[in-house]
Formats: sequence, C-alpha cells, structure tokens
Amino acid sequence: MFLNEDFMLSGETARQLYHNHAKTMPIIDYHCHLDPREIYEDQPFENVTAAWLYGDHYKWRLMRANGVPESHITGDASDYDKFLAWARTLPKAVGNPLYSWTHLELRRFFGVEELLNEASAPAIWEKVNRKLAEPAFTRRGLIRSSGVKIICTTDDPADSLEYHKLLRDSETAFQVFPTFRPDKALNIDAEGFGAWIGKLELASGQPVKSYAALLDALRSRVEFFHENGCRLSDHALDVLRYEAGEPEAVEAIFAKRLQGVPLSPQEITLYRTELLTALIGFYQAKGWTMQLHLHAYRNNNTPMFQKLGPDTGYDGINDLPLTTALSQLLDRAESGSGLPKTILYSLNPGDYPSLLALLGCYQKDTPGKLQLGSGWWYNDTRSGMRHQLTLLAEGSLLGNFVGMLTDSRSFLSYTRHEYFRRVLCGLLGELAERGEAPDDLGLLGAMVEGISYNNAAGYFGFQTAGSESGLPV
Repeated sequence: MFLNEDFMLSGETARQLYHNHAKTMPIIDYHCHLDPREIYEDQPFENVTAAWLYGDHYKWRLMRANGVPESHITGDASDYDKFLAWARTLPKAVGNPLYSWTHLELRRFFGVEELLNEASAPAIWEKVNRKLAEPAFTRRGLIRSSGVKIICTTDDPADSLEYHKLLRDSETAFQVFPTFRPDKALNIDAEGFGAWIGKLELASGQPVKSYAALLDALRSRVEFFHENGCRLSDHALDVLRYEAGEPEAVEAIFAKRLQGVPLSPQEITLYRTELLTALIGFYQAKGWTMQLHLHAYRNNNTPMFQKLGPDTGYDGINDLPLTTALSQLLDRAESGSGLPKTILYSLNPGDYPSLLALLGCYQKDTPGKLQLGSGWWYNDTRSGMRHQLTLLAEGSLLGNFVGMLTDSRSFLSYTRHEYFRRVLCGLLGELAERGEAPDDLGLLGAMVEGISYNNAAGYFGFQTAGSESGLPV
C-alpha cells in the first residue's frame, strides 16, 4: 500500500530498525535556507500555495516539464490556480521523490490521506487551508510538530543576526543558530562586490579599504557569529580552482577591484584561493565545521535568469575536474593551521569516489572529522541517497556519518528526514538479510540512531540550552 507504515522497508530487519530506532529520533537540521525573520515572526501561511510552492524550484522544474505556463508557476496567476497546476502535474511524477514528499507532507502535517490530483485538489485545498489557519500551524508550530531541536540557517557575514538573538530569547522548543556563508566576500568578480564591502564596513564598524582590512573585518564577524552560537561555515564553490600567491599580490588585486579595474581569471582565482585559505584558518581556530558545496552549474537559461534571477530552477550539474585543486586547498590548510572539521558535498555523484579517497588522507583525532555530505539536490532521491550511503560505507565509516539535512526553504520539508531514515534502514536491513552485516539489532540500531541524530549532536558542538556543549541525547 502506498506510504503505509512500512513503505521503503522491505524486510523485518529494516522495519525494526526504523520503528524501534529511527522513527522517534529528534532532528538536527544543520543546513537549510529558512529565513530566521520568518521563524521569529511566526506568521500563519495564507494558504497551501504560500507554504508549498513559493520559492520551491524543485516543484517549478516539474511543472515546467509538464508544460505549465510560467504565469502559473512564478507569475501572476492566483494561488489557487497555481495549486491546481501542481495538482495536475503530480500524477505524472510517480517515481520522483516529490511524489512521495508531497503526500508525506499532506499526511504528516494535515492528515490528508487522499492522493492529490486535479479531481481531489479542491477538497484538499480547503482542508489544508483550514488547518493552516489554526494556531498550531504557524511557522514555529510546524517546526515543533516535526521534532526539530536545532536549525542552522545560512547567513551573510554582514548580517546583524537580529532574529537569531530574538529567537534565542523567545523560543524554548528548538534553537536556531546562524551559519557563516561568505560567498559575497569570495566572489570578487560579482557585480555587487563593492556594495557588499560597504555593508561589511557597517556591520564590522571598520573601513575595508585593503585586503588586510578585509581579513580583519571577516575575522571580527567570525567572532561575532561564534558569540551568537554559530558553529558552521558554508561555501558554494561551483567551480574550484587553486592559485597560490603572496600577500602583496592579493592586496594589488583587491585594490584594482575597488578601483573598478577588470580582473583576469588568474587574479580572481588567486584572490579566492588566498581568502578561502585564510577563512579556513579562522574556522579551525574556532573549532567550527566547514561545509563546501561543490559542482553546481548555475543559471543556464539566460532569458529566464534575466527575468527571474538565480535559484529559480535553471541550475545544472558541473563536470569539471575537482581533485587536484581540492587536494591543494586541503593540504595547504593541513600544513598550516590544520583542517577544521569538514563536510564535502558534490552535486555530481561521479565525484564521490575521489572525494572519499581524498577525505581519507586527512582523517585524524575526531571520529568522521572529514565527511562526505548527504546526497544533495539532484541526488536527494531514494537512489541518490542509497548511492551516497553505499559508497560512504564502502570507502569510509558509515557509522560516523552526521546524516540528513533539508537544504530547503520550506517549513514543510522535515518529512525528508523520515524519507532518508527509511532509506537508511532499508539499506542496512538488506545488508543484514544478505549476510553482509550481522543480524544484530543492537549494533545496527545504535548506528541508525547515530546517523539520525546522535552523531550530529556530538560532532558540531552547539552551545545548547541547559548544557555547556553538545546536545542531550
């Protein structure tokens, strides 16, 4: 039966692992794109389209593939008509994770058992909207009902963290911590770089007229983020190249950019290499975890990028060489201040074997210090998750994995943790039933609980309410 209590759990071992070990574990969502202001203000959603389709480029891509006009995706059609367009699309999405996720969200949050399609859409629209109007279905209410204990948002170094502070003083069921995302500092070739430097000056309270001053300002922001609970950084490194240079060369490049002088590709790479190396040193000094998101290929449709901007469903997968530049970066950090805890995500699953081999060269001191990140974006599927888990098990220690994250802008996405846990239990159950893993529910159950929650609780070192460090488990 579709989405019954044992869906994706093909054997008794898998069923016991899920129901007795994974199902009730809390959630640490250590990487997402929720807006902390939205979490704090805790407003109800106007309707299910606002909760479900606004900003969700996963759904937008499927709607476009179904011939839905852009007016009913990102345009000026009514929210009800957009919902109907999604309802007409969904029956063709069997086999896509969005088919399961959509129905999981309907069931877990709203008690809707019916399949969503054009015929059922009007009644589901009414039922879900009535639920969304109830006090328990605000932004924070949805987080609480999902068993979430920690959320890490994605935040610019110039952010005031105002809403993180307000949440710290007003929310007791879960905690929201910032993540340091300095992409705008690294992207010296971006059109808005100069304007962003102005924002950094205001945030740091100091002029940034030189590269040395930039480092000082970023160091002060790392300190500020740390004081406000941050324990992770994150970087979108769609293309990773390596070019070392002397401080004088970086100063000259930074000065040219502030003067509006165009930079060569080599200068851009040198600047990015040196700044990223310096940042890695900051993270190591603070005991943070560094996340690198690798090999997205952005904004492929120029007319739609000009119309809608980035993150609207027009990104692909990069297939450039990666190992040499990444090895140079990691080795330089290890040879200097030392590598921080590091999670590497690649949008190209073909990178997994080389990443795993490279990660193994730098493991020390901390269990799973360097991690192959969860299946990301286009790999956030049953087969993609199983592929990542299988290669991780074969190439390192699956039992140290810090597990799933949503990487989402949706407050309804926490069912993805259930989906992942079912995939994990199914995989481990199959190993046991094939005789490749012991039929030991104590051993396997502890592994499931670790990957679901406990490993992340110990790995990131969050300063949580009622404890000096780490999370109660």
